[in-house]
Amino acid sequence: MPNGREQAQVQAPTARQQGSMQVVMIGLGDEKFALDAGLVREIIDPVPATKVAGAKAFVPSVINVRGNVIPLADLRIRFGMPITDDSADTRIVVIELDIDNEPVLVGVMADKVYEVTEISQTDVQPTPRVGMHWKPEFIRFITKWREEFVIVPSMERILN
Repeated sequence: MPNGREQAQVQAPTARQQGSMQVVMIGLGDEKFALDAGLVREIIDPVPATKVAGAKAFVPSVINVRGNVIPLADLRIRFGMPITDDSADTRIVVIELDIDNEPVLVGVMADKVYEVTEISQTDVQPTPRVGMHWKPEFIRFITKWREEFVIVPSMERILN
């Protein structure tokens, strides 16, 4: 089984071949992330969350979204970033992932949702091994958006 660095090198050429990718741009702290738009089901204002005893630290609670109880993930915890209070820009991005071959809805906290846009996969950068908040295996690739580097996370790996 390859390590995180080898996986990033294996994944990057595949991404380059596709040209561009439609994404939802979100902010967490000072970082910008691009979530694959194909995963996103809806973006909602914050709703009351219920803590779950014994839950993983980065998925500490559940929320009710249109009658469905779904886990609420805080990627800041997963990435070791400082926790901040909700602001007027805070949103929950509801995504659908395949976990154990079953579709699962998960809410992801975002400090800000910027826009739905396309990012280039032709300028894919390898994930640096030093100075990062996150584990390299959590990152599909890094690319540029509006002259800034953005992280395209592997949500399946982050949430499993």
